[in-house]
Amino acid sequence: MCDTFCAIGSGRALFAKSSDRPPDEAQVVEWFPARPGGPRVSTQYLEIADAPAFGVLGSRPDWLWGFEHGVNEHCVAVGNEKIWTVDDPKAVPPALLGMDLVRLALERARSADEALDVITALLGEHGQGGSGEEHADEPYFSSFLVADPCGAWVLETSARTWAARPVDDGAAISNRVTLGRDWTRASVDVAPGADFDRWREPTAPTGIADHRLAATRATVATGAAALGPRDLVATLRHHGERPWGPPGGDPTDVSPAPTGVDAEWHGVTVCMHLPGYQATTASMVAELPADPEAPLRAWAALGSPCASVFVPVFPPALPGELSDPAQWTRFSTLRDRVDTDGAALAGIRAVLGPVEADLWDEADALARSGAAPEHRAAFAARAWAPVDAALTRLGA
Repeated sequence: MCDTFCAIGSGRALFAKSSDRPPDEAQVVEWFPARPGGPRVSTQYLEIADAPAFGVLGSRPDWLWGFEHGVNEHCVAVGNEKIWTVDDPKAVPPALLGMDLVRLALERARSADEALDVITALLGEHGQGGSGEEHADEPYFSSFLVADPCGAWVLETSARTWAARPVDDGAAISNRVTLGRDWTRASVDVAPGADFDRWREPTAPTGIADHRLAATRATVATGAAALGPRDLVATLRHHGERPWGPPGGDPTDVSPAPTGVDAEWHGVTVCMHLPGYQATTASMVAELPADPEAPLRAWAALGSPCASVFVPVFPPALPGELSDPAQWTRFSTLRDRVDTDGAALAGIRAVLGPVEADLWDEADALARSGAAPEHRAAFAARAWAPVDAALTRLGA
């Protein structure tokens, strides 16, 4: 389960994704430089025709080839969601995973329109299938949010069937079909004017997604002009009542993690805490500027947003520690502490909050000054040291 949302306007787009996965699955954040295409490329389960690849910042479970979310050098961002549909994902052979499609779109697209074309063409040629979990047979179909500085698409799929609607100002997706008759493009098997909700599995509870969609949609509705990356981080830390914990905010302002889930799925939150089943294992916020001279910026968190640090990065410059599963494990230790003792979160934020605020302030100053690439690289080289010191102080 995951949540993805974006807000578009004021000369840029803001994009955010929380990746909810098995709690013990490490996730890493890496920069993959541009490369020429070769004859073939190996995805998780298939070998397909290759193509030249743009430089990409991607977040992925360490056993997977594909990405949960990411952004490329052309300021295209993509994230995917598990959705339940009337088609059975266990009835199709291994093919492309939703995470494969995220990575391939980022490698091959210069715009959100091109990303939509990449994903739908690959779906038509290869289909989707195969388990998205390492230790369980859990195949599923995906929805996608693809964004660039000027627009976005919501794309929902079921096997090789798909529909998409354009987004001008903002959108949020989660773990359910959300399209009805509002789509403008679709696969040939979707009749003109058809309600795409007919592909939603009617027995799947929508409450799993609806509470989280209420939170992310409320942020999007605020409007891009009034939002900044800090607001999106606060929403990614949502524990079911309100956004909280923006970088630089009051470090004593803590919203406790949910302690359980009721019959109406309260307790399934944007910052996911379902011990033994799923947890938020990585999150990212990206600012996609329309100005080609403005630097691409992102903020990457390993582990649970509430018990982590959103580290500012200027792709391709980022701390190498973000790609180390051992560093992810340190943050997962803090999440486990919060899940055992909710009161522990206040002490964790008291240590991590000031470190995060200082990093954000320094990165903001670099961005405002138009710092040269070598200065951004120098920031990346020193950014992890205070994070490491804070984790050590917390015994992680």
